[in-house]
Amino acid sequence: MTRGAGRERSMVPEAEFRSYYGRPVIKAPIWHEPHMPTYLYLGGLSGASSVMAVMARLTGHDRLGRTARVAAALGASAGAGLLAAELGRPERFLNMLRVFKPTSPMSVGSWILAVQGGLSAVAASSELTGMLPAVGDAALLATGVTGPLTATYTAVLVADTAVPAWHEAYRELPFLFAGSALASAGAAGMLATPPAQAGPARAVAVLGAAMETVAGAVMERRLGPAGEPYQLGRAGVLMRSARAQAAGGGLLAAVAGRSRALAAVSGLALTAGALCTRFGILAAGRASAADPKYTVVPQRRRLDGERPT
Repeated sequence: MTRGAGRERSMVPEAEFRSYYGRPVIKAPIWHEPHMPTYLYLGGLSGASSVMAVMARLTGHDRLGRTARVAAALGASAGAGLLAAELGRPERFLNMLRVFKPTSPMSVGSWILAVQGGLSAVAASSELTGMLPAVGDAALLATGVTGPLTATYTAVLVADTAVPAWHEAYRELPFLFAGSALASAGAAGMLATPPAQAGPARAVAVLGAAMETVAGAVMERRLGPAGEPYQLGRAGVLMRSARAQAAGGGLLAAVAGRSRALAAVSGLALTAGALCTRFGILAAGRASAADPKYTVVPQRRRLDGERPT
């Protein structure tokens, strides 16, 4: 170590990013396919559908409201089932509800999903049976709070990890997940509601597709080299496909009007795009965990930024 110009200068060359024998620095995510990506999709669908159902109830779009209530309930229940299957033993999901730990995204997320599932089930059951309408409406309004949380908490769940492609994208992932969720809910509304009564669903689909497309592009651009896992290999194919289907589906939704055929094509494209987004994010996370440079290089840059000049 020598001194010069008032500062210390290390005589040891900077270490390269390579790890021990080129082995990964961290373990790759052990989440399984199709369980986890589909769970992420269904959670977003449920949350955004609840928001759409509240909007439909307040604006008098009863037919769309029924579709959205059912979609929210089915998405939450199926998502919880997939999460339980992912955990290996279903009782593990129930065990997570024994405590509430605000500092744990998994604990908070489990409670959000459980409350969303219960409320959306009550809202849908009341709508379908005509029983206890006041209770059903109260549960629906409550999902106006739990719905947005359900649609976006999974972004926090994946970002709060050591997986580089997820952790580095913590700013954009909530917007990407929210946009994908809105597109999914809008697609479900268009597919299951007569076109004449699905106007708000088309608007939600267009908004979600635009948000999903912009958030994905901004994320990859801001991350720079750290965003390579989203552009290369299987993840790159999935993310490009998701962006193309979101853009195409959103455009068709904007011009579909009362055309059932265009609405169907748009809804299917948006659904496929939302699923590709979730599968692509999982693939990118695995790729970034497997290559040590995505772990070491960002750490070195952060350390360089903290060094005095």
